[in-house]
Amino acid sequence: MIGIIGKKLGMTQVFDDTGKLIPVTVVQVVPNVIVGKKTTDKDGYEAILVGVYEKKKTRVTKPYGGQFPEGIAPTRVLREMRDFEKDVQVGDKLDAALLDGIRYVDVTATSKGKGFQGVMKRWNFGGGRATHGSKFHREPGSTGQSTYPHKSFKNIKLPGRMGGERVTVLNLKIVKVDTEKGVVLVRGALPGPRNCDVLVRKAIKKN
Repeated sequence: MIGIIGKKLGMTQVFDDTGKLIPVTVVQVVPNVIVGKKTTDKDGYEAILVGVYEKKKTRVTKPYGGQFPEGIAPTRVLREMRDFEKDVQVGDKLDAALLDGIRYVDVTATSKGKGFQGVMKRWNFGGGRATHGSKFHREPGSTGQSTYPHKSFKNIKLPGRMGGERVTVLNLKIVKVDTEKGVVLVRGALPGPRNCDVLVRKAIKKN
């Protein structure tokens, strides 16, 4: 796995060499600090701990601050990446240059929270007719049978909380990596609102 944590700034558009317009999402990559490493002998698997966005030591609890070795400031975001393909050491910093040469990526983030929504918005139900005396407009309709089994089965599509979930979008193409400005342009839309944290990693299904 090769990945890095960045911040989604928003969407814009660029033009390629043929003049074709390409919609892209701008991801700002701040330095990712290697906080720790996990090994197979000690932990049972290989992984690295990556921290982003420094915080004051007085602003973190002692158990949380104890995860950071001497000389490395605590960070607001702390993530674990398994089976990291690059050879890195504690204290090293990862930047946008890590994605240079990679064509396709998978992006993971928390989707926008929509609140409590009905079945038409949440599950794309068709709804009923709007005119001719109909009183069935946006309701879910029947949720089960009558005499038998005398209940509604589990996993029925009903109104409820929508969004705010961990979402991964696969096989997005990298349009440009600007190492000087520390930004990556990814084709298409990414999950989550502006200024949210996103995990950009090398695509596992496409090279």
